[in-house]
Amino acid sequence: MLQSNELKPGITFQHEGNIYVVLDYSHNKTARSATTIKAKVRNLRTGANVELSFGSGDKIQPAHIDKKEMQYLYDAGEALMFMDNDTYEQVEVPKQNIEWEMNFLKENDNVTLTTFEGEILGLVLPDKVALQIVESEPAVKGDTATNAQKNAVLETGFTVRVPLFIGQDEVILVSTADGKYSGRA
Repeated sequence: MLQSNELKPGITFQHEGNIYVVLDYSHNKTARSATTIKAKVRNLRTGANVELSFGSGDKIQPAHIDKKEMQYLYDAGEALMFMDNDTYEQVEVPKQNIEWEMNFLKENDNVTLTTFEGEILGLVLPDKVALQIVESEPAVKGDTATNAQKNAVLETGFTVRVPLFIGQDEVILVSTADGKYSGRA
């Protein structure tokens, strides 16, 4: 068991039937009351960010999250198929669990699958991925007075804003955290 004052960013724990990871925390002590620990946390099942409060002596159940390197194989309709690189075992991950991550997945990509007691929580993608542009708007000549950008559709179907000098069939780096253009690959 963890004490509530041992919480730090990155620690995973169970609370009221949910699994959380700590994003940020603060200790609040006032003159008359006991210390209160406020933690900004992300629910690993739903992806929602919430703030939880604990007393200074509260006990918290830690949650051990397993991470496994997997290879994305194909789209199986309602789920995506992944293969364990060591045992060649195949695992189905429901699309509803990884809607955002699907924007950056190509077949044969290696990703890290996170699980808790056999329950698949989601994927951990690299910070940036290289994707090819399959369709982009033409640049308008003389439209460079400011930081002008245009829409580009990537090979995964995701649309991203890119500078005017980026053309079709180029490979670019895209941030998986916010889905923004990061540079040429």
